[in-house]
Amino acid sequence: MQIQVQHNPAETQLSSLGVSKWPTWQKEVSVFDWTFHEQEQAYILEGECVVTPIGGAPVHFGKGDFVVFPAGLKVSWEVKQPLHKHYRLDGNALTQTWLRIKAAFKK
Repeated sequence: MQIQVQHNPAETQLSSLGVSKWPTWQKEVSVFDWTFHEQEQAYILEGECVVTPIGGAPVHFGKGDFVVFPAGLKVSWEVKQPLHKHYRLDGNALTQTWLRIKAAFKK
């Protein structure tokens, strides 16, 4: 499982994906662990981050990058500059909720 980072994607690519209509999320400078229960695509509007997969190498990305996080990936986030991103999760609200409930019972 690898994080994919595309630096400065073409505006036509972002437009065809409908990125400007995706919800946004913000996070202050911080360090935290996270599990991606489903694949996430993200377009970074502001910020600078280092995400380190458990047992893997750190991945750096920031403003203007398009990032894909695979489903099942467990990482540690280091938000170096406040993050603001558009994001899209695979699936719908029902499948997303089910994956989180299922994961909670595995702990």
